[in-house]
Amino acid sequence: MMRVFVSGVSVWGPGLAGWEMARTVLRGAQPWTEEETMPPAPSILAANERRRTSPVVRLALAVAQEATAMSGHEPASLHSVFGSSNGDGVVVNDILQALAEPGRDVSPTQFHNSVHNAAAGYWTIGAGTRQPASCLGCHDATMGLSLLKAAAEVHVEQVSVLLCVYDRPLPEPMAEKRPTTSAFACALVLTPEQEPGSIASLAVRYRPDLADPALEAPRREALQALYVGNAAARALRLLESLATQRPDRIELSCLDQSIEIIVTPCSTAPAS
Repeated sequence: MMRVFVSGVSVWGPGLAGWEMARTVLRGAQPWTEEETMPPAPSILAANERRRTSPVVRLALAVAQEATAMSGHEPASLHSVFGSSNGDGVVVNDILQALAEPGRDVSPTQFHNSVHNAAAGYWTIGAGTRQPASCLGCHDATMGLSLLKAAAEVHVEQVSVLLCVYDRPLPEPMAEKRPTTSAFACALVLTPEQEPGSIASLAVRYRPDLADPALEAPRREALQALYVGNAAARALRLLESLATQRPDRIELSCLDQSIEIIVTPCSTAPAS
């Protein structure tokens, strides 16, 4: 198994507006509510770039910034993996509507934001980094495969990697084919060795077997609907383990295979 360490974490979703708030909910110290909160403007970007960002990009950058700040790593030093099952469906829908209407031009800004690597592109601009950035879209397996990709990069190249997974609801008529109930994003900074601020170690591997649903779903019953309604929220079980500092074994679905994650809090994790 590949073993990596979590040195920064963030989450943004209904009732989970940033890690400090989310941690109390994920621990069970505070009830979860479905209240949606807009993420803050990405301060990592200059004003001109901020004005061009879409809600999906702002969601991704909010968690990327918080996780990176917690880790203590310079943003420019991190490799990155961005994952989204839906991409920016609102922007794509607007472009398709424009193409379907005679005489209507496609907005250059919307065209710019329609590509799947838009969030990663804005991150590299804001962070001032030339480090590699990968962008994945793997339907419901996006969280598991993005984590596998990030862990492999940490393990093989011995570098620290920012993992950011995010999704927002699609507009109609796309929503009929791909329902997504609410916005959700999470980010982790993964390192090859344990650091003073490391939260937990993750032992990660691919398994050629189906995931056990009991090892994938969040432990808190109240979070089940969020977990089912957004592919990025497949991270909830892992986030619960990080919040509670509880050892766990997690299996994330990947068609008829799975990604296995063994979580060990750093208070009990073996030294690297």
